[in-house]
Amino acid sequence: MNLNSNKNPKITIITVVKNNEKYLEENIKSLINQTYQNYEHIIVDGLSTDKTMDIITKYKNKIHKIISERDNGLYDAINKGIQNASGDIIGILNSDDYFYKDALNIVRKYFESFSDIDFLFGTVFKHKILHGYKSWKIKWTFGFYTTHSVGFFIKKNSQWKVGLYNLNYKYSSDYDLFYRMIVKLKMKGMATKKKEVLGFFRPGGLSSKIKYIDFLNENTQIRLNNGQNKIIVKIIYFLRYIKRIKQIYQEKN
Repeated sequence: MNLNSNKNPKITIITVVKNNEKYLEENIKSLINQTYQNYEHIIVDGLSTDKTMDIITKYKNKIHKIISERDNGLYDAINKGIQNASGDIIGILNSDDYFYKDALNIVRKYFESFSDIDFLFGTVFKHKILHGYKSWKIKWTFGFYTTHSVGFFIKKNSQWKVGLYNLNYKYSSDYDLFYRMIVKLKMKGMATKKKEVLGFFRPGGLSSKIKYIDFLNENTQIRLNNGQNKIIVKIIYFLRYIKRIKQIYQEKN
């Protein structure tokens, strides 16, 4: 897809939700109020039992596709959104999070100006400003990008080349997808400027509920399954485990 020949690319935004009546309306409104309006909003609901569906119904004329059915977790729900996406570009906006009003316009400008990129990592506010994309760090650390929700956008054609999210990974299937995308397929990406903040990533969510050891074990398995050197993987595991112990000790003291 050459976006230079399309000065008005359609952007698909996928929102996964289950029982989040507290923040979903803010999420939806952040899209309704975008300065760039050529987008579709797909909401994938995992059979919520609170007032989530009431909120979705309230804004149904602004939501382009609603899927409400049982799923096998976050990444299964995202895959459903991808499979129903009709946009040129796909982004993720989890139900806790929201975009600033010029977010999609910034995304559009990058994909139009740099037609050879496959993906984009936008600056995001999460506790602090998260900025940049450092591809060389993917084998050594987790902090090579900003965020998945709010900050990550990929051309639909490129998404289909890298494939869907692997449901064998409960916590970090996005890391596995990024590994395949960056290391295996050598896709090209870039970051927005630091001042171009796309939106707000709310503290909490899935990552805050995961035991660190489970997170670390799964990330280690992802590295091994993607063919990273076993010795290097063991060294990284040891260093990150020690770092975590130091953090816990400092917090207690």
